[in-house]
Amino acid sequence: MRFWLTICMLAFAFINLSAQSMDELMKRYGMVDIKGLDSTIVVDLMYAGADNFVGEAMYHGLTKAYLHPKAAKALAVAAKELRKVNPEYKLKVCDASRPMSAQRRMYQTVRGTSKAPYVSNPARGGGLHNYGMAVDITIVDKYGKELPMGTKVDHLGKEANIDREYDLVRLKVITEDERKNRLLLRSVMRKAGFQPLRSEWWHFNYCTRREAIAKYRILDF
Repeated sequence: MRFWLTICMLAFAFINLSAQSMDELMKRYGMVDIKGLDSTIVVDLMYAGADNFVGEAMYHGLTKAYLHPKAAKALAVAAKELRKVNPEYKLKVCDASRPMSAQRRMYQTVRGTSKAPYVSNPARGGGLHNYGMAVDITIVDKYGKELPMGTKVDHLGKEANIDREYDLVRLKVITEDERKNRLLLRSVMRKAGFQPLRSEWWHFNYCTRREAIAKYRILDF
């Protein structure tokens, strides 16, 4: 009974979202399009399609990357810092602000599987993506090709950890060049005020979850 109630609630939420564009709702909640601050940033939202660890499209009609204004301005700073290092490199955003409706769909899809620990429980307030304060990101070259980082964005496993990269290189799981590319990404993001996530080299937070809950509005649509 509880399962079918959840399915009905998700279907109702989807119908409501269909009546209003995701872009309109993002703006209504105060989010800003990051390309409006820096047009060089590449956007390819992995959850707009099925090429992600969930294996399904979670976003319907959302193709632009939105962030809270503070995080968006910081991301533009990171893009500028990257250009200082290499003018041919660009940041590529794979995920940014995520509405709670998508968070619920995502959690229900992986609930009870080994993937569940990688998705913040919406019943506990979700995660920083749901406040527009987190971004999944990588670097591309002048041809738009992602720099090798040892794993794809959204890879689940120890190979994506950032706290044991020397061991990963020593064990030939990733190369030294891949480690240096990760370091470059972390360097420009940290200079802009973002902090990395230990288990995912591509994930960066602009504030703590406690701060987000206390100060910012959750994207509850």
